[in-house]
Amino acid sequence: MQSVSNSSLSSNPLIYSLFMQKVFMVQALVGIFLYVNCLMIFAFLKKEVFREDTRYILFAQTLFVDSAFMVLTDMMLIGSFFQYKIHMIPCIIISTAVSLLSICSPLTLVAMCLERYVAICMPLRHADISTNRTRFFGFVIIWSVSSIAPVFFVIAYFSVAIPGVLFSYVVCSLEVMLEKEWQANARAVILLVIFLLMILIIVLTYIKIMIAARAASSEKKQSTKKSLRTVILHAFQLFLCIVQFLTPYIEMPFWKLDVMLFYNVRYSNFIVFIIAPRCLSPLIYGMRDEKFFLVLRHYALWGFDGLSHNLFIQSKIRPS
Repeated sequence: MQSVSNSSLSSNPLIYSLFMQKVFMVQALVGIFLYVNCLMIFAFLKKEVFREDTRYILFAQTLFVDSAFMVLTDMMLIGSFFQYKIHMIPCIIISTAVSLLSICSPLTLVAMCLERYVAICMPLRHADISTNRTRFFGFVIIWSVSSIAPVFFVIAYFSVAIPGVLFSYVVCSLEVMLEKEWQANARAVILLVIFLLMILIIVLTYIKIMIAARAASSEKKQSTKKSLRTVILHAFQLFLCIVQFLTPYIEMPFWKLDVMLFYNVRYSNFIVFIIAPRCLSPLIYGMRDEKFFLVLRHYALWGFDGLSHNLFIQSKIRPS
Protein backbone atom coordinates (compact mmCIF):
# COMPACT_ATOMS: atom_id res chain seq x y z
CA MET A 1 0.00 0.00 0.00
CA GLN A 2 2.84 2.36 0.75
CA SER A 3 4.41 1.98 -2.70
CA VAL A 4 1.07 2.48 -4.40
CA SER A 5 0.29 5.65 -2.51
CA ASN A 6 3.75 7.11 -2.98
CA SER A 7 3.80 6.40 -6.70
CA SER A 8 0.29 7.79 -7.10
CA LEU A 9 1.36 11.07 -5.52
CA SER A 10 4.77 11.52 -7.12
CA SER A 11 3.82 10.45 -10.65
CA ASN A 12 1.61 13.50 -11.22
CA PRO A 13 2.98 16.89 -10.00
CA LEU A 14 -0.48 18.51 -10.26
CA ILE A 15 -2.10 15.86 -8.07
CA TYR A 16 0.76 16.12 -5.59
CA SER A 17 0.40 19.92 -5.48
CA LEU A 18 -3.36 19.69 -4.81
CA PHE A 19 -2.70 17.04 -2.21
CA MET A 20 -0.22 19.26 -0.34
CA GLN A 21 -2.61 22.21 -0.49
CA LYS A 22 -5.24 20.14 1.29
CA VAL A 23 -2.75 19.03 3.93
CA PHE A 24 -1.72 22.64 4.61
CA MET A 25 -5.37 23.72 4.67
CA VAL A 26 -6.09 21.16 7.38
CA GLN A 27 -3.11 22.41 9.40
CA ALA A 28 -4.35 25.99 9.10
CA LEU A 29 -7.83 25.01 10.32
CA VAL A 30 -6.41 22.97 13.20
CA GLY A 31 -4.11 25.88 14.13
CA ILE A 32 -7.02 28.35 14.22
CA PHE A 33 -9.12 25.89 16.21
CA LEU A 34 -6.36 25.33 18.80
CA TYR A 35 -5.68 29.07 19.12
CA VAL A 36 -9.35 29.84 19.82
CA ASN A 37 -9.61 26.97 22.30
CA CYS A 38 -6.44 27.97 24.15
CA LEU A 39 -7.69 31.56 24.35
CA MET A 40 -10.98 30.36 25.83
CA ILE A 41 -9.24 28.08 28.33
CA PHE A 42 -7.07 31.05 29.36
CA ALA A 43 -10.18 33.21 29.83
CA PHE A 44 -11.77 30.45 31.92
CA LEU A 45 -8.73 30.12 34.17
CA LYS A 46 -8.37 33.86 34.69
CA LYS A 47 -11.86 34.40 36.13
CA GLU A 48 -12.81 32.73 39.40
CA VAL A 49 -16.53 33.14 38.67
CA PHE A 50 -16.18 30.71 35.76
CA ARG A 51 -14.21 28.19 37.80
CA GLU A 52 -17.06 27.99 40.32
CA ASP A 53 -19.85 27.45 37.78
CA THR A 54 -20.60 23.87 36.68
CA ARG A 55 -21.65 25.02 33.25
CA TYR A 56 -18.31 26.71 32.52
CA ILE A 57 -16.31 23.90 34.13
CA LEU A 58 -17.93 21.40 31.75
CA PHE A 59 -17.28 23.80 28.89
CA ALA A 60 -13.60 23.98 29.85
CA GLN A 61 -13.40 20.19 29.87
CA THR A 62 -14.93 20.15 26.38
CA LEU A 63 -12.29 22.60 25.17
CA PHE A 64 -9.48 20.52 26.68
CA VAL A 65 -10.79 17.18 25.37
CA ASP A 66 -11.51 18.54 21.89
CA SER A 67 -8.07 20.17 21.66
CA ALA A 68 -6.27 16.97 22.67
CA PHE A 69 -8.45 14.94 20.30
CA MET A 70 -7.75 17.34 17.44
CA VAL A 71 -3.97 17.20 17.93
CA LEU A 72 -3.89 13.38 18.05
CA THR A 73 -6.23 12.85 15.09
CA ASP A 74 -4.29 15.42 13.06
CA MET A 75 -1.07 13.52 13.77
CA MET A 76 -2.72 10.30 12.61
CA LEU A 77 -4.12 12.01 9.51
CA ILE A 78 -0.69 13.33 8.51
CA GLY A 79 0.84 9.91 9.11
CA SER A 80 -1.85 8.34 6.93
CA PHE A 81 -1.40 10.88 4.14
CA PHE A 82 2.37 10.38 4.00
CA GLN A 83 2.26 6.68 4.95
CA TYR A 84 4.66 7.31 7.83
CA LYS A 85 5.19 4.26 10.02
CA ILE A 86 5.69 4.41 13.78
CA HIS A 87 6.34 1.79 16.46
CA MET A 88 3.31 -0.30 17.41
CA ILE A 89 3.36 0.54 21.13
CA PRO A 90 3.07 4.35 20.66
CA CYS A 91 0.38 3.67 18.05
CA ILE A 92 -1.65 1.63 20.56
CA ILE A 93 -1.32 4.42 23.14
CA ILE A 94 -2.39 7.10 20.64
CA SER A 95 -5.29 5.01 19.30
CA THR A 96 -6.53 4.28 22.83
CA ALA A 97 -6.34 7.95 23.77
CA VAL A 98 -8.24 8.96 20.62
CA SER A 99 -10.96 6.39 21.38
CA LEU A 100 -11.23 7.67 24.95
CA LEU A 101 -11.42 11.34 23.95
CA SER A 102 -13.86 10.71 21.09
CA ILE A 103 -16.39 9.32 23.58
CA CYS A 104 -15.59 11.75 26.41
CA SER A 105 -16.41 14.79 24.28
CA PRO A 106 -20.06 13.89 23.47
CA LEU A 107 -20.58 12.59 27.03
CA THR A 108 -19.55 16.00 28.32
CA LEU A 109 -22.10 17.56 25.95
CA VAL A 110 -24.77 15.34 27.51
CA ALA A 111 -23.68 16.47 30.98
CA MET A 112 -23.97 20.10 29.85
CA CYS A 113 -27.54 19.42 28.65
CA LEU A 114 -28.39 17.87 32.03
CA GLU A 115 -26.94 20.92 33.77
CA ARG A 116 -29.20 23.16 31.67
CA TYR A 117 -32.14 20.91 32.56
CA VAL A 118 -31.48 21.31 36.29
CA ALA A 119 -30.97 25.08 35.94
CA ILE A 120 -34.24 25.59 34.01
CA CYS A 121 -36.54 22.92 35.44
CA MET A 122 -35.26 22.87 39.03
CA PRO A 123 -33.91 26.38 39.64
CA LEU A 124 -34.43 26.25 43.41
CA ARG A 125 -32.40 23.03 43.70
CA HIS A 126 -29.73 24.04 41.19
CA ALA A 127 -27.33 25.44 43.80
CA ASP A 128 -27.73 22.35 46.02
CA ILE A 129 -27.22 19.92 43.13
CA SER A 130 -24.37 21.82 41.46
CA THR A 131 -21.75 21.32 44.17
CA ASN A 132 -18.08 20.31 44.14
CA ARG A 133 -19.04 16.81 45.28
CA THR A 134 -21.60 16.42 42.49
CA ARG A 135 -19.15 17.75 39.90
CA PHE A 136 -16.50 15.30 41.08
CA PHE A 137 -18.81 12.30 40.76
CA GLY A 138 -20.02 13.64 37.42
CA PHE A 139 -16.48 13.73 36.04
CA VAL A 140 -15.79 10.24 37.42
CA ILE A 141 -18.87 8.93 35.60
CA ILE A 142 -17.95 10.70 32.34
CA TRP A 143 -14.39 9.39 32.25
CA SER A 144 -15.38 5.90 33.48
CA VAL A 145 -18.02 5.44 30.77
CA SER A 146 -15.60 6.88 28.21
CA SER A 147 -13.03 4.25 29.22
CA ILE A 148 -15.30 1.24 28.65
CA ALA A 149 -14.81 0.99 24.90
CA PRO A 150 -11.05 1.80 24.82
CA VAL A 151 -10.29 -0.72 27.58
CA PHE A 152 -12.27 -3.36 25.70
CA PHE A 153 -10.38 -2.57 22.46
CA VAL A 154 -7.01 -2.96 24.16
CA ILE A 155 -7.93 -6.24 25.89
CA ALA A 156 -9.47 -7.63 22.69
CA TYR A 157 -6.42 -6.64 20.66
CA PHE A 158 -3.91 -8.31 22.99
CA SER A 159 -6.08 -11.42 23.11
CA VAL A 160 -5.62 -11.99 19.36
CA ALA A 161 -2.29 -10.26 18.69
CA ILE A 162 0.39 -12.48 17.20
CA PRO A 163 3.75 -12.79 19.02
CA GLY A 164 6.21 -10.06 18.10
CA VAL A 165 3.58 -7.65 16.72
CA LEU A 166 4.42 -5.08 19.41
CA PHE A 167 7.87 -4.70 17.87
CA SER A 168 6.56 -3.94 14.39
CA TYR A 169 6.05 -0.57 12.68
CA VAL A 170 2.71 0.50 11.22
CA VAL A 171 0.90 3.46 9.69
CA CYS A 172 -1.04 4.35 12.82
CA SER A 173 -4.83 4.35 12.73
CA LEU A 174 -7.66 3.09 14.91
CA GLU A 175 -8.19 0.19 12.53
CA VAL A 176 -4.74 -1.22 13.41
CA MET A 177 -6.22 -2.61 16.64
CA LEU A 178 -9.16 -4.28 14.86
CA GLU A 179 -7.53 -7.40 13.45
CA LYS A 180 -10.62 -9.63 13.58
CA GLU A 181 -14.12 -8.99 12.30
CA TRP A 182 -15.66 -9.69 15.71
CA GLN A 183 -13.56 -6.87 17.21
CA ALA A 184 -14.98 -4.37 14.73
CA ASN A 185 -18.51 -5.67 15.34
CA ALA A 186 -18.11 -5.49 19.12
CA ARG A 187 -16.71 -1.97 18.82
CA ALA A 188 -19.68 -0.91 16.72
CA VAL A 189 -22.17 -2.42 19.20
CA ILE A 190 -20.56 -0.76 22.26
CA LEU A 191 -20.44 2.64 20.57
CA LEU A 192 -23.99 2.25 19.31
CA VAL A 193 -25.33 1.48 22.80
CA ILE A 194 -23.44 4.42 24.34
CA PHE A 195 -24.63 6.88 21.71
CA LEU A 196 -28.22 5.65 21.80
CA LEU A 197 -28.26 6.30 25.55
CA MET A 198 -26.80 9.77 24.98
CA ILE A 199 -29.39 10.56 22.31
CA LEU A 200 -32.17 9.37 24.63
CA ILE A 201 -30.94 11.64 27.45
CA ILE A 202 -30.70 14.67 25.16
CA VAL A 203 -34.19 14.07 23.70
CA LEU A 204 -35.72 13.73 27.18
CA THR A 205 -33.85 16.83 28.32
CA TYR A 206 -35.15 18.81 25.34
CA ILE A 207 -38.74 17.71 26.01
CA LYS A 208 -38.51 18.64 29.70
CA ILE A 209 -37.03 22.08 28.93
CA MET A 210 -39.63 22.67 26.20
CA ILE A 211 -42.43 21.94 28.69
CA ALA A 212 -40.79 24.30 31.16
CA ALA A 213 -40.54 26.96 28.45
CA ARG A 214 -44.29 26.88 27.85
CA ALA A 215 -45.03 27.21 31.56
CA ALA A 216 -42.36 29.84 32.25
CA SER A 217 -43.18 33.45 33.01
CA SER A 218 -42.41 36.11 30.42
CA GLU A 219 -39.23 37.10 32.33
CA LYS A 220 -37.78 33.59 32.11
CA LYS A 221 -38.95 32.70 28.60
CA GLN A 222 -35.90 34.20 26.90
CA SER A 223 -33.49 32.27 29.14
CA THR A 224 -35.46 29.05 28.65
CA LYS A 225 -35.62 29.44 24.87
CA LYS A 226 -31.87 30.04 24.78
CA SER A 227 -31.32 26.82 26.71
CA LEU A 228 -33.54 24.99 24.20
CA ARG A 229 -31.40 26.26 21.32
CA THR A 230 -28.29 25.17 23.22
CA VAL A 231 -29.66 21.62 23.62
CA ILE A 232 -30.53 21.50 19.90
CA LEU A 233 -27.00 22.55 18.97
CA HIS A 234 -25.57 19.88 21.29
CA ALA A 235 -27.85 17.30 19.65
CA PHE A 236 -26.46 18.32 16.25
CA GLN A 237 -22.91 18.02 17.62
CA LEU A 238 -23.74 14.55 18.93
CA PHE A 239 -25.10 13.53 15.53
CA LEU A 240 -21.84 14.59 13.83
CA CYS A 241 -19.86 12.68 16.46
CA ILE A 242 -21.91 9.54 15.76
CA VAL A 243 -21.28 9.82 12.02
CA GLN A 244 -17.58 10.24 12.81
CA PHE A 245 -17.45 6.63 14.06
CA LEU A 246 -18.88 5.45 10.76
CA THR A 247 -16.28 7.21 8.61
CA PRO A 248 -13.68 4.37 8.73
CA TYR A 249 -16.29 2.00 7.26
CA ILE A 250 -17.05 4.60 4.58
CA GLU A 251 -13.40 5.26 3.73
CA MET A 252 -11.90 1.78 3.48
CA PRO A 253 -13.79 0.62 0.31
CA PHE A 254 -12.30 3.62 -1.55
CA TRP A 255 -8.76 2.42 -0.78
CA LYS A 256 -9.25 -0.57 -3.09
CA LEU A 257 -10.76 1.60 -5.82
CA ASP A 258 -8.42 4.59 -5.96
CA VAL A 259 -5.83 5.86 -3.48
CA MET A 260 -6.36 9.54 -4.29
CA LEU A 261 -10.12 9.14 -4.00
CA PHE A 262 -9.55 7.52 -0.61
CA TYR A 263 -7.46 10.51 0.54
CA ASN A 264 -10.10 12.97 -0.74
CA VAL A 265 -12.85 11.15 1.16
CA ARG A 266 -10.74 11.02 4.33
CA TYR A 267 -9.92 14.72 3.97
CA SER A 268 -13.62 15.62 3.59
CA ASN A 269 -14.62 13.44 6.55
CA PHE A 270 -11.94 15.05 8.72
CA ILE A 271 -13.26 18.54 7.94
CA VAL A 272 -16.98 17.76 8.29
CA PHE A 273 -17.10 15.21 11.11
CA ILE A 274 -14.04 16.01 13.24
CA ILE A 275 -13.24 19.72 12.88
CA ALA A 276 -16.80 21.05 12.35
CA PRO A 277 -18.51 19.60 15.46
CA ARG A 278 -15.65 20.77 17.64
CA CYS A 279 -15.93 24.29 16.31
CA LEU A 280 -19.52 24.46 17.55
CA SER A 281 -18.66 24.43 21.27
CA PRO A 282 -16.64 27.68 21.07
CA LEU A 283 -19.50 29.22 19.09
CA ILE A 284 -22.19 28.01 21.50
CA TYR A 285 -20.49 29.21 24.69
CA GLY A 286 -17.76 31.58 23.52
CA MET A 287 -19.95 33.74 21.28
CA ARG A 288 -23.54 33.17 22.48
CA ASP A 289 -22.77 33.50 26.19
CA GLU A 290 -22.61 37.24 26.82
CA LYS A 291 -20.65 37.03 30.07
CA PHE A 292 -17.97 34.73 28.63
CA PHE A 293 -17.82 36.69 25.37
CA LEU A 294 -16.97 39.93 27.21
CA VAL A 295 -14.01 38.29 28.94
CA LEU A 296 -12.93 36.49 25.77
CA ARG A 297 -12.94 39.70 23.76
CA HIS A 298 -10.94 41.44 26.48
CA TYR A 299 -8.13 38.86 26.33
CA ALA A 300 -8.34 38.43 22.55
CA LEU A 301 -7.51 42.15 22.25
CA TRP A 302 -4.61 41.74 24.70
CA GLY A 303 -6.37 43.76 27.40
CA PHE A 304 -6.70 46.93 25.31
CA ASP A 305 -10.47 46.60 25.32
CA GLY A 306 -11.04 47.92 28.82
CA LEU A 307 -14.73 48.40 28.13
CA SER A 308 -15.40 44.65 27.87
CA HIS A 309 -13.63 44.03 31.16
CA ASN A 310 -15.56 46.79 32.93
CA LEU A 311 -18.85 45.54 31.51
CA PHE A 312 -18.05 42.05 32.77
CA ILE A 313 -17.32 43.33 36.28
CA GLN A 314 -20.57 45.27 36.35
CA SER A 315 -22.56 42.53 34.64
CA LYS A 316 -25.33 40.84 36.57
CA ILE A 317 -26.29 38.55 33.75
CA ARG A 318 -27.43 35.15 34.86
CA PRO A 319 -25.89 32.32 32.76
CA SER A 320 -28.52 30.75 30.53
